[in-house]
Amino acid sequence: MSRLERIRAVLSLGLPNVARALSYRVGVRLGVHPVIRLRAAPPQGPFFAASVAEPSSLPVVSAWQDAGSLFSRWPVSCSDSPPRWMVNPLTGVSLHDPLRPWWHIPDFDPKVGDIKLLWELSRFDWVLAFAQRGRQGDSAAMVRLNTWLQDWSQANAPYLGPNWKCGQEASLRVLHLAAAAIMLGQDADQALPGLSALLVVHLQRIAPTRHYAVAQDNNHGTSEAAALFVGGSWLATLGDPRGHAWAASGRALLCNRSSRLIGKQGTFSQYSLNYHRMMLDALSFAELWRLRLGEPVFNAGFQQRAHAAARWLYEMVDPVSGDGPNVGANDGARLFQLADTAYRDYRPSVQWALALFARQRAYAQPGSWDTLPEWLGVDMNLPSAPPRRGLWADDGGFAILKQADAMALLRYPRFRFRPSQADALHVDLWVGGLNLLRDAGTYSYNTDPASSAYFTGTEGHNTVQFDERDQMPRLSRFLFGAWLRAESVSFLQEAGSRVSHAAAAYKDHAGARHERRVTLVPGELRVEDRIGGFARQAVLRWRLAPGQWKVLPTKAESVGIVVEHSSGDCLSVSASIPLQYAALVLGEESRHYYERTPVPVLEVAVNDAAQLTSVYNWKT
Repeated sequence: MSRLERIRAVLSLGLPNVARALSYRVGVRLGVHPVIRLRAAPPQGPFFAASVAEPSSLPVVSAWQDAGSLFSRWPVSCSDSPPRWMVNPLTGVSLHDPLRPWWHIPDFDPKVGDIKLLWELSRFDWVLAFAQRGRQGDSAAMVRLNTWLQDWSQANAPYLGPNWKCGQEASLRVLHLAAAAIMLGQDADQALPGLSALLVVHLQRIAPTRHYAVAQDNNHGTSEAAALFVGGSWLATLGDPRGHAWAASGRALLCNRSSRLIGKQGTFSQYSLNYHRMMLDALSFAELWRLRLGEPVFNAGFQQRAHAAARWLYEMVDPVSGDGPNVGANDGARLFQLADTAYRDYRPSVQWALALFARQRAYAQPGSWDTLPEWLGVDMNLPSAPPRRGLWADDGGFAILKQADAMALLRYPRFRFRPSQADALHVDLWVGGLNLLRDAGTYSYNTDPASSAYFTGTEGHNTVQFDERDQMPRLSRFLFGAWLRAESVSFLQEAGSRVSHAAAAYKDHAGARHERRVTLVPGELRVEDRIGGFARQAVLRWRLAPGQWKVLPTKAESVGIVVEHSSGDCLSVSASIPLQYAALVLGEESRHYYERTPVPVLEVAVNDAAQLTSVYNWKT
């Protein structure tokens, strides 16, 4: 890639953001940034008293009795004794010299592995579990809560070690501490001095780097804004005058970030289902906290964009399973784990977001999706939201088609912010809660280049790959160049219609062109691809649901292939020219962070411009 194209990619991030990030990094390296001059003693407990709230009849999570989990997937044993905070819990490898100043610790230590494995235990999911049990009168849970928090404070002395590296990680701890305080009846002006001191050391870490968070144009800004507002307003009620400034900066940042990062149709800047949930949960908690403290409303822009973001997730999530397309980056994040729901069940977040921002129930019937908002005191006696009817979010390139219990997603390139995956014109298919055509996911941020390229590159998506390369050249771990631009976009979803369609096209930096039209009718998904402009080969992939698939005989194998599932589902692909090859191969997917599992993948290749027609039929 030429130097000019690299410069264009960097400028696409925005000159103000580049300047913010550069000034932060230079300031830290030169030792002049205010954040590296912070000093504080470890806060001393107790942090929470016995619950003063009426015992709740709501169910408590089962986690953190004898075992917890990392990324809601990988089990870790636990006891009354606190965890080892500086040890990779999956490998047992300890971080070398863990009490170094955080800016001396690399993000990607080859010995310890992914730093997120160290961060995960310090996001304080266990604080919520212990607080729930404490609310039920479990005195042992309260002892464990204070013991673990005291041990964490001593082992993670302020601003030393990996758990102080990231302002967002500090922010998530603040939000979880506040949620625990609500459940125990110790929010507002009821917090103990130890908890107040713990809040202060966290807000002191978050505040000086909020401009760097802004430069990322992602959920760092929304999480840190929510923590500054919540923690600052909380401290102000406790009589700490510093809280007013922190709360004011958090309020301003919440309004700014929501207006900039959320489009009018609700798409979030990271083009990711899981990061959308994380952002929306942070906004929902900030709104909940504002209501509890009787603070003035956030501006109209915040309310409008938060409402749009809630609607976006409502349309995207399958109401039967609670799951949704594994689209975009997915790092295993899940906030406010107050119910024994699956990691990939997004309904609790949808339910409380619509309750707060639309005064409606997303899901009319009572269920586990009510547990989260009810634990936090949200009144769920609300009217039902209108039925899901499809979504055209052109602000981020998402088209959702609906037919009865079937949903199809067309993901097309509409990049106002940096794309994290080369997934242009990817298609997902869901029927009756089952994900029939699937996205590979993310796996891990700290992995070998080949694995990273597979999961986040074009090969990991249901689209066409030209000449064995990604649709956009990869400049670094988290940055693609030559951002694609969608052409010929159309969408049709009429109430009561038996035909729904969406279409889009793009031409990449090397001249290859892909035009895709998606049509959803009862019992059938049809995808028509027109491709050309490539040099040697184009490969169409369909990533199928795990199960028993077989290739059926066809009359003209050179121009088509048919595969059938043991359930009776059938996928056929035909071409306007003879196929170079067609095969059912073994691929991989990642439904949870750090997890990779096998899936069947149908591959069809041609060596010249062609029209490809794919038809997926299922039993209605």
